Amino acid sequence: MTDKSSAVVEVTASDLQGPGVVFCPNPKMPLWSTHPKVYIDLSHEGRGRCPYCGTTYQLAAGVKIAAGH
Repeated sequence: MTDKSSAVVEVTASDLQGPGVVFCPNPKMPLWSTHPKVYIDLSHEGRGRCPYCGTTYQLAAGVKIAAGH
């Protein structure tokens, strides 16, 4: 089994599900490693961590989050 606590996923603008939000597990994760879908907010620090598997999601260099309402 792979230790996800050290995994870092670089997030591009096309990966965002809303202003600064991604979900985990992401579509590239194998089916056996899935857990309930959680949304991770990257808008405050440009990174966030999944509470289930420990995967860290980080905005790629130069990716800007569109301003909200």
